[in-house]
Amino acid sequence: MAEIGFYHLTRTRLDRELPKLLGRTLAAQKRAFVLCREAATVTALDKLLWEAPEPPWLPHGAAADGDPDLQPIWLGVEAAPPNGATFLFLVDGADAGTLDGYERVFDLFDGNDEAAVGAARQRWRDAKAAGHALTYWQQGPQRWEKKA
Repeated sequence: MAEIGFYHLTRTRLDRELPKLLGRTLAAQKRAFVLCREAATVTALDKLLWEAPEPPWLPHGAAADGDPDLQPIWLGVEAAPPNGATFLFLVDGADAGTLDGYERVFDLFDGNDEAAVGAARQRWRDAKAAGHALTYWQQGPQRWEKKA
């Protein structure tokens, strides 16, 4: 079973937090797969990761780049990670289907969007029923705070 962390974005947006989390993933010498619902999100995140101020270098790729086995971070819309990632990042309500093979899953959702919050609550219930280990993180005034 995967360890799933639900990350409730309340103070900043995905574009500020995802690069930091991916930087920590690389520092832990893990590979990441960022699963998006739409190709437009892949394009936007590709640009974002090249321009992110912190950390200053996030090597990554997507289908347009090729060579997934060379990419420590892969952005995509297909549920299977072609880069051998063991850390999965779900953005914009993306659904990976099965979580087999992942050590950790990061489900990031916009706390200012009621529909996104409702969908995250349903994903929590589904993951709990499936027997996954769950944690809930919410942005506090200074840092992420573990709530459950």
